[in-house]
Amino acid sequence: MKYAIDKIEENIAILEDINTKEKKEINIANLPKDIKEGSILVFKDNKYILDKKEEEKRRKIILEKFNKLKRKD
Repeated sequence: MKYAIDKIEENIAILEDINTKEKKEINIANLPKDIKEGSILVFKDNKYILDKKEEEKRRKIILEKFNKLKRKD
């Protein structure tokens, strides 16, 4: 399963399942140290692993959409 970190508040990260959009709260102690809002995590072998390639891909798509919207003005 893949998750995007929607929000980090104190010691809790709000994860959103990329496919179902379902949200859940996870203590950041159970996540990789270098996470941030927008990070993509894969749950594998009973732990969360950062997926930097997927994160980069998704950020690029979002930036392209943003730039298209700016050009319409």
